[in-house]
Amino acid sequence: QVQLVESGGGLVQPGGSLRLSCEASGNIVSITLMAWYRQAPGKERELVASITRGGSINYADSVKGRFTISRDSAKSAVYLQMNSLKPEDTAVYYCKAEIYGRGYWGRGTQVTVSS
Repeated sequence: QVQLVESGGGLVQPGGSLRLSCEASGNIVSITLMAWYRQAPGKERELVASITRGGSINYADSVKGRFTISRDSAKSAVYLQMNSLKPEDTAVYYCKAEIYGRGYWGRGTQVTVSS
């Protein structure tokens, strides 16, 4: 079992930045991948970025060059630095941890990009 707590969401103007944090607890030594997903109203949940235990990183095309995923193994945390935010980035952002293919989710944090 893994518990995940996200933080850092909020309201930001277009072009602004936010940094999301996700702290994991529980069986953290078995985590093989951590990722950020998002779900906008009326849309399916989509992958934003992921990072494996080995350090391999993957981004959705829509966020490449604007978002950066990173981790702090000592704190069992993963971060998402979001720059040049656009209104279409508005969504609930969820942290996910995988343990040998089984997924665990946080409750999400709202990001709203609006002027």
